[in-house]
Amino acid sequence: MRVGITTTVPIEVIYAAGHVPVDLNNVFVSHPERERLVEEAELAGFPRSFCAWIKGIYGAVRSVGDLRAVVAVTQGDCSNTHALMETLQSEGMEVIPFAYPYERDYAMLRLQLETFMRRFGVGWKEVEETMRWLDRVRGLARKIDEITWKEGLVTGFENHLYLVACSDMEGDPECFRSRLREFLSLVEERRNDRSFPRAGEMIRLGYVGVPPIAPELYGFLESVGARVVYNETQRQFSLPFRTNDLVEKYRRYSYPYSIFYRLRDIRREASRRGLRGLIHYVQSFCFRQVEDIILRRSLSLPVLTLEMDRSSRLDARTRMRLENFVSMLRRSG
Repeated sequence: MRVGITTTVPIEVIYAAGHVPVDLNNVFVSHPERERLVEEAELAGFPRSFCAWIKGIYGAVRSVGDLRAVVAVTQGDCSNTHALMETLQSEGMEVIPFAYPYERDYAMLRLQLETFMRRFGVGWKEVEETMRWLDRVRGLARKIDEITWKEGLVTGFENHLYLVACSDMEGDPECFRSRLREFLSLVEERRNDRSFPRAGEMIRLGYVGVPPIAPELYGFLESVGARVVYNETQRQFSLPFRTNDLVEKYRRYSYPYSIFYRLRDIRREASRRGLRGLIHYVQSFCFRQVEDIILRRSLSLPVLTLEMDRSSRLDARTRMRLENFVSMLRRSG
């Protein structure tokens, strides 16, 4: 059975139950006609002044076709997910809720996990065995991330691509592990290839916020002499935490919790990776736009706020803003 997910959830439970998680965000953003998916949601009645991601997820559910259920995060993600969940239920889709407690309370999160496990008919033994299996795959993704900022042999887009896929392991953890190994072999070849541009030769940037609706921004930044060596949320998908406690893993996972908890990770990684500036991506009509105020007040690094709606392409104005931001950082030394 294929099970859609609206954001990262404990996929250990889904895999342990013998099902396949499908990250609907990845289906949407990689779809060759992603704007059509948004239009389908509007034809179904979703208002134009509504988050394009939510509309895209709705379109992705309909495009996948063989989903038996959708896991919707009712706390710790977009509040519009509630409306999406109810719409899907009204159309006959089974919706399974999951919630991250706002204050990262261990006991409450454990209760949510156990409720989730009961829904899928599995227990702690099967789930923890699955966790150990998936952690071996995640370890390869984390190695790619480490090489990105330590050795500069991985582009910002490649870093994004392999980390964001950790949300569902592309529906096949063993196949995904093979892809990660193949890529790491390619990276080994780059060590002797002096024509490959290293991150040390570029302005080192961080990308914070939800993954972009237009991934081409990574390539554009490289074309103007900058490289993203820190993808905040995508890195979190790889659960880069040294613990074998499944509850603690998802308690440390920063995305569903407050901006103040996320800021700890951003500050630590900005210092460790030698970042010169940050790009804060915000989606139009998303409540997380307000977090930009706190982020700017709390960080000493220059921040470029990039807002996009439904287009999967960078327009001329956005390209100009990105280029000017990189030029400013270069002039500031």
